[in-house]
Amino acid sequence: MSKQIILDGHNDVLMKLQWAKHDGKKIDFFGDTDLNIDAKKAQKGGFCGGLFAMFTPNSVFGADELPVGVKPVDDYNYLSSLDCVSAMTAEAYRLERESDGYIVICRSSAELLAAAEAYKMGIMLHIEGVESIDRNFNSLETLYAAGLRSLGPVWSRDNLFGVGVPFDFPNHPDHGSGLSDLGVELIKICNQMNILVDLSHLNEKGFWDVAKLTQNPLMATHSNVHALSNTARNLTDKQLDAIADSNGIVGLNFATGFLHKDGKMGGDASLDDMIGHVEHLLNKLGEDGVALGSDFDGAPIPSAIVDTAGLPVLVEQFKDAGYSAELIDKICYKNWISHMERSGV
Repeated sequence: MSKQIILDGHNDVLMKLQWAKHDGKKIDFFGDTDLNIDAKKAQKGGFCGGLFAMFTPNSVFGADELPVGVKPVDDYNYLSSLDCVSAMTAEAYRLERESDGYIVICRSSAELLAAAEAYKMGIMLHIEGVESIDRNFNSLETLYAAGLRSLGPVWSRDNLFGVGVPFDFPNHPDHGSGLSDLGVELIKICNQMNILVDLSHLNEKGFWDVAKLTQNPLMATHSNVHALSNTARNLTDKQLDAIADSNGIVGLNFATGFLHKDGKMGGDASLDDMIGHVEHLLNKLGEDGVALGSDFDGAPIPSAIVDTAGLPVLVEQFKDAGYSAELIDKICYKNWISHMERSGV
């Protein structure tokens, strides 16, 4: 199997590394690990980076679980979340410093493409759920200066900016109200700063609010097809049509519960399940609108792939499905670069 360049729309490895350190453990990212992503696995599988999420776990807010619609949207201390996100940002910079040039923090699509074509690991920083951003957006300016170029207003919990979609199965993403006034202001600022806005985890009303406000093509970094797996986390055909109309993009989520029709996150999903979602996305979005958004180190991954070292298995599946080399390049990395270019990043 040839080494295909692969850029990914979403992973949680920075959280895994930081929380191991928080618990007094040290993970050697350049050695043998149990992570889905580490240097050895990435180099074996052609994984060349992409958007690296920084997510604040519920435990930072003093709870094991914060159900959507139950926790008051303003009942958190943004400084706690900012401390968590700052630690993950610092972890990315430590990795870059320790990597002898292999890891590169990327602030633009051009830098990310250059890293990928050199088979390095390009890290573009992304926040998943913006609890770390204060009401005056001061921390957003600081994080942008540190390299932040993408954010998702919510994870699957409510915050000051909007309403998250639950993980319920079967269910529909039409759950709760849309963006708050602060959420509207956030999208306007993202337009001004050319920060990518991720629609994954946002409920349907919030989705349509962003669609009306954003100046850029719509983006869902790690979401699948509701018609094939009717979890609330997946996108309806109407949403996919809107993304297509905006010349936007969707990254295929590898999480088993968002792939399989039975919605079981603890079960497995097949390569055929993955191809089924890709085919539907291609039919809706066209060849320029489909990419990968694995959710490595954040969700159960199909046993046929397991981690970044297994990515060539998916590439071979694309070939078996009759995809051309040009289409495979687009899905695996070129579409992410093109989307970022269209969005001014």
